[in-house]
Amino acid sequence: MGMGPVQAGAGDDDDFDAAPMSEINVTPMVDVMLVLLIIFMVAAPLMTVGVPVQLPKTAAAKSAESKKPVVVSIDKDGQAFLAKELLPADTALARLKTLAAEDPGQTVLVRGDKDVPYGKVMEVMGLVGQAGFAKVSLIANAPPGGAATPAPAAPR
Repeated sequence: MGMGPVQAGAGDDDDFDAAPMSEINVTPMVDVMLVLLIIFMVAAPLMTVGVPVQLPKTAAAKSAESKKPVVVSIDKDGQAFLAKELLPADTALARLKTLAAEDPGQTVLVRGDKDVPYGKVMEVMGLVGQAGFAKVSLIANAPPGGAATPAPAAPR
């Protein structure tokens, strides 16, 4: 059991002259990537909440200073108002164009009575867009309690 010289072929594996392997085995990486791809393909549709809707894209920049928005209201009779001033249909576009010429980046808030037909609200929003305003928002009240509750089912 002495510490003598080791003879070749006597069970010592360090004596053969093999170069280290310099290639990377990519098979395990490909396997992991395929598993991750399948997981994300299955999970991605589950991450959407609510009804699938194609939302419009906008390039509107955030305003640095808060300005008082222009408020256009539509009462239950379908008449449009600018703030509290009646906005007759024949002069509405001209009046809105005047306001848009002063500040085209100003936000316009459209308030519509819940009994007004959807078409009338869209007509007023179209006038606001034609006038040259780029930022138009619809205003609604939150339900009591802050959380939306589903409407009761209609009796059959």
